[in-house]
Amino acid sequence: MVVVPGHKVEGDGVPQIAHQNGEAGQGPTVLVIDRQPLFVAALGTLLTSPPVNARLRFARDCDAGMQIIEQGGVDLVFCELRAEPVSALQLAERLNTLTPKVPVIVLGDSDDELLGAAMQSSIAGLFTKDAALDEFLVGVNAVLAGHRAVGAKLMSRLLTQLADQSPVARRNQMHLSATELDILKMIGQAQSVQAIAAIRGISHKTVRNHLANIYRKLELRSRTEAMLFAARMGLTST
Repeated sequence: MVVVPGHKVEGDGVPQIAHQNGEAGQGPTVLVIDRQPLFVAALGTLLTSPPVNARLRFARDCDAGMQIIEQGGVDLVFCELRAEPVSALQLAERLNTLTPKVPVIVLGDSDDELLGAAMQSSIAGLFTKDAALDEFLVGVNAVLAGHRAVGAKLMSRLLTQLADQSPVARRNQMHLSATELDILKMIGQAQSVQAIAAIRGISHKTVRNHLANIYRKLELRSRTEAMLFAARMGLTST
């Protein structure tokens, strides 16, 4: 699994469960949007148990889910990838405009082509339905802590896609400046924008400008792809 850092986490760096409402010791409020009763029941049992200890709400479609979300108090949404009347991708775009934003995790079949598009969307967590339990729970906690988590099987798919592009990517890598290479290496080490700015003594805006140039030169579309590119090119080896 790959966890892409979001906001800075205080303390020992281990993602901690955070929620908008409720007293200390209570878990987050999680909304599950899915039409498959057996899957919903299994997921509900998992989420209401440690370490998540969620308080669950349910909806059969995105319209009903939005009504619940607009009432407030929802910390995290699980949504089937091909929900109705809009997909999980479209729902995530809607929720990304809210204040505070409500993260979305999707679980899809490993051969679903829509998962590839989901990797380029604002969805916070992506896993196949057969993801390992430990990996899945760590990913849920990471998303609740403000990060993005992508399951190992989906990462394998993306690595394969990048492998097909590697000759072009290797040539383009030669056009990166020394600063861009250094920043790409830190991205590969899962450093946040804030951490990179502090290490190099530059502003957050300057870091983001460098990232934009890196994405353009390497024909990458996301921070996740940049992390994988850095690993594949050996930039993260010590």
